[in-house]
Amino acid sequence: MSIEALTQWLAGHYLQVKFIHISFATLWLWSTSVAYLNYLVPVFRAWQANPDDINHIKKRNWVMERFDEGVILEHIAFPAVLISGLSLLLITGWGPQSYWLVMKLTIVVLVFLPIEFCDYWLSHFGGNKAKIRRTTPSGDGLASARYEQAIHLHWWFLIVTTPVIAIGGMTVLYLAITKPM
Repeated sequence: MSIEALTQWLAGHYLQVKFIHISFATLWLWSTSVAYLNYLVPVFRAWQANPDDINHIKKRNWVMERFDEGVILEHIAFPAVLISGLSLLLITGWGPQSYWLVMKLTIVVLVFLPIEFCDYWLSHFGGNKAKIRRTTPSGDGLASARYEQAIHLHWWFLIVTTPVIAIGGMTVLYLAITKPM
């Protein structure tokens, strides 16, 4: 199937593609917010207040491993946003003359893509806490410096990127919906 044929076929489904794009964008943007605000933050604050308490450490580790599992929904949504966004570009023919689109794509490419690459690595690949725990000789993250390092790295990543994602995400949604000139 050629690009022209794909574009023509997609053009007949513009509103459906736009619905998919906005749905997955909001799913990506907000899918982990409840877990982050209501589980990670309180558990990490309790641990930081008493960093040597073994019960706080165990709860912190358990919550972070569940968080790694929970972001799967976010990490399915993000590629769907990219694919549907590229589909919308094909359908509409918007280009660099569309100021709102240039701003939106700049945020996506320079902010979201690097953050998501890091997030995928931290949650599913080299930084996955459950995998690190399972590969330690004792099978216990409490005895692993690498596990502890992964927890700290992911926590700092979340602290730094959460406001960036929230502000950038709302900005991109605003630009996509209002298309200001």
